[in-house]
Amino acid sequence: MTALADLLFDSFEVHKILVIAPLRVATVTWGAEIEKWEHLNLLKYSVAVGTEAERLEALRNQADIYIINRENVQWLIEKSGVPFNFDMVVVDELSSFKNHQSKRFKALMKVRPKVKRVVGLTGTPSSNGLMDLFAEFKLLDMGERLGRFIGQYRTSYFTPDKRNGQIIYSYKLLPNAEQQIYEKISDITISMKSTDHLKMPELISTQIEVVLSEEESKKYEKLKKDLVLNLPNGEITAANAASLTGKLLQMANGAVYSDDAHILEMHQRKLDALEDLIEAANEKPLMVAYWYKHDKSRILKRFNARCIDTAKDIEDWNAGKIPVALIHPASAGHGLNLQDGGSTIVWFGLTWSLELYSQLNARLWRQGQKNTVVIQHLVTKGTHDEDVMKALENKDIQQESLIEAVKARIESQP
Repeated sequence: MTALADLLFDSFEVHKILVIAPLRVATVTWGAEIEKWEHLNLLKYSVAVGTEAERLEALRNQADIYIINRENVQWLIEKSGVPFNFDMVVVDELSSFKNHQSKRFKALMKVRPKVKRVVGLTGTPSSNGLMDLFAEFKLLDMGERLGRFIGQYRTSYFTPDKRNGQIIYSYKLLPNAEQQIYEKISDITISMKSTDHLKMPELISTQIEVVLSEEESKKYEKLKKDLVLNLPNGEITAANAASLTGKLLQMANGAVYSDDAHILEMHQRKLDALEDLIEAANEKPLMVAYWYKHDKSRILKRFNARCIDTAKDIEDWNAGKIPVALIHPASAGHGLNLQDGGSTIVWFGLTWSLELYSQLNARLWRQGQKNTVVIQHLVTKGTHDEDVMKALENKDIQQESLIEAVKARIESQP
């Protein structure tokens, strides 16, 4: 934001800026940060979220910076009727544009030639591999570095990996392709790790092992083997591997959706483990990350917990008024400042997404955190939970490679 203020008021290189961000970040974070800092008090901003009438009113207001949530990018460009005359666009969480086939990406590319400056911000540029970079960098440079077409990018740097006849399921990097990609993008990429430039709090990551009973383990293994598990009060089927993965992770958490969408409780092992952690915290606030809706409902039924959904919830959490907060990584993983309310995250249910996993942890492990941050993972022994933990660790290796390859070596100024 300091850079935006300089561009607007000192060098006069831009005059009207569009910020695209996740909904809650657009609604809460950008405005709160602008108002927090005295040197930014000249910045006039307008938040274009809410109903269509509210968005249109915000876009018609006189401002330097217009902030919109990413879900409304297509509406802004194709349906709002408001002229797209922004000379700079800031994409807060660039990785949300990694899908070159998404409507938001295609809409933004329509007006990309009109924009003089585009800046993308993300802590996870390649959360699922370097294929993610194609769309992100096309948005930045219109295909100059990694090519204008995804096929061109794949042919240049990848080769088919897993396939069934003509159907290709995945790609792997060609020899030396990783370094070639890094070199291509290095001139417009700057990477700064907070641990290198800020005094970060200590981080402790632990796994709490949850053990199923013999009977529960047999049910789990039967579902894994047969894809069908008959229960007294419902039937669960897993038609394919992806569905099976979801079913197994649900079962590891303690409940499963049946074919008719009823919740079938399998065990309370993770709830018992969470109770132990809450008691051990001795009224110190805990943030609990859940993945499935039945996780949330079961936790709320057993504990005095509150979901982080609104600006008021965020305010109360940071004020220390919520002893047990429930949060979903997909809805609150990016950009929110939650470090004032607590320093412990409990992952009740795990996610395959390194991006969502890393971003949610960064809500507490960030500048301004005064305490040691503890990240606790409830991992059910002998289940898919263990595979997810390994996958997150393996993906992080590639993420680190990208970050290190284009990392800024900024010398400390006198």
